[in-house]
Amino acid sequence: MEKNEKCSSCSNLKCNSEKKGYYCTTEIKKKLKTRLNRIEGQVKGISNMIEKDAYCDDILNQISSVRAALGGVSKLILEGHLKHCVVDDIKAGKEEKIIEELIHTLDKMLKL
Repeated sequence: MEKNEKCSSCSNLKCNSEKKGYYCTTEIKKKLKTRLNRIEGQVKGISNMIEKDAYCDDILNQISSVRAALGGVSKLILEGHLKHCVVDDIKAGKEEKIIEELIHTLDKMLKL
């Protein structure tokens, strides 16, 4: 991959290393950052709940909400990965490598 090559789908720069970096539109990055900030606030809230001896069921419900929110972040990143990184590697003739990587990643994601 050439240095400063742009993604054909979103026109953002791609990393020129073997392990590509995450790339997406500015809009998607903003959505991800907003979601992650919200999740960070939820995690701090859980910590405060534990500190204040909140009811266990309430804490568990908040933990469930954080897990669901992280799942949404993962879904957005996975979508970009499939549309860009996976497609690029398949076009470059690296089908086996990217499929093995994807299987490994999905295996980790499904072990929640």
